[in-house]
Amino acid sequence: MVDLSHYLVLGAILFSLGVAGIFLNRKNAIILLMSIELILLAVNFNFIAFSHYLSDIQGQVFVFFILTVAAAESAIGLAIVVVLFRNTNTINVGDLDSMKG
Repeated sequence: MVDLSHYLVLGAILFSLGVAGIFLNRKNAIILLMSIELILLAVNFNFIAFSHYLSDIQGQVFVFFILTVAAAESAIGLAIVVVLFRNTNTINVGDLDSMKG
């Protein structure tokens, strides 16, 4: 049987992968966005696990708000990456110094 601790361990693994993706690869903008999405997914996973465990729907409602913010962040982030690629022909974050005034 799957307990709450199994869900929390899986959420911790997802969160750790997201943090590791941010710290290990700071150059590629798309991987940074994917790592942020993994962190948000881990938080959502924990909210749903606790909501189910406590038989309370507030955690699941809060997940909808987080998903809305994550969708907006993905759309705006990918639009910025597309504009960056069109202007500099690269998606390396280190090449953003050319945008200084």
